[in-house]
Amino acid sequence: MQYRKFGNTDLQVSEIGFGAWAIGGNAKVGNTPIGWGKADDATSQKALQAAVDAGINFFDTADFYGLGHSENLIGQALKGNKDAIIATKVGHRNIKESIVLDYSKAYIIEACEQSLKRLQRDAIDYYQLHSARLNHLQQGECIEAMEQLKQQGKIRYWGLSLNTFHPAPEADFLMQQNYGDGFQLVFNVINQRAIETIEQAGAKGYGIIARMPLQFGLLTGKFSANSTFAEDDHRHFRLTPGILQQTLQVLEEKVWPLAAKEQMSPTAMALSFILNHPQVSTIIPGIRTPEHVSSNTSGLKKLSSATMQQLTALRNSDWIRVLDAMEKAG
Repeated sequence: MQYRKFGNTDLQVSEIGFGAWAIGGNAKVGNTPIGWGKADDATSQKALQAAVDAGINFFDTADFYGLGHSENLIGQALKGNKDAIIATKVGHRNIKESIVLDYSKAYIIEACEQSLKRLQRDAIDYYQLHSARLNHLQQGECIEAMEQLKQQGKIRYWGLSLNTFHPAPEADFLMQQNYGDGFQLVFNVINQRAIETIEQAGAKGYGIIARMPLQFGLLTGKFSANSTFAEDDHRHFRLTPGILQQTLQVLEEKVWPLAAKEQMSPTAMALSFILNHPQVSTIIPGIRTPEHVSSNTSGLKKLSSATMQQLTALRNSDWIRVLDAMEKAG
């Protein structure tokens, strides 16, 4: 495992991190699935241990994943592990079976205490505002809360996790005000829209977490046009048959041949593409099993300039219609 400095912080994070959304299980808020289907806790614990054994030291979760269950599992598995760097998020709530965004100072401080208990930690290494929008940042309570928690030693660093398909003004706002220490952004072979933000933030010394590196699993090469997802898996409504067919056509014609040429698995090439951007500090593929740990840490390498150019060229052509369809689906 290789490690990179997380922006201007003193954190040295593994290039591949552990995305812990899926191990939260098949939680729902009302009728809305907020997970990836069923998860087996014993398998999740084995996956967490396999990650540690593989040199992964960065674990990304949220208090909303499994409504706290993901944090609980990480707390149990990593208790006493001083090398583990834990990132979690705040801002999503389940109130009367409805998803509510809350970035008030009082709630953030209360939620931080609850996350610390679940994680069995005295301090959170990296605390993130979970999908906060520009108006929340401008109101200032959330920033004040984060700065207070940092001064109190409850968190070491903080930043913003953006849940968007586009570069967002929220990142620009924090950079202009010199707030925070990092950003979590959607970035992968299919969705490269955040590249300008990544380059700007990297130049200013912000750490960058690449989320959704495999775009809901599409970049693993394991899906077909007939793939289906359980109703308690959010991909049930996000990856419709039409979107699957449209995406797979581009992958089969223009992406998988490049993986074959590089003599790599689709997963390894997808992750290597992101790591070829030096501003990225760590990548957080979703991991549920020890086998996922192996597949997400094996075969990574520097891609040829020709392959990088061809993958980058798809950004402004083939992927535009695919991303527009995904965005409309939710």
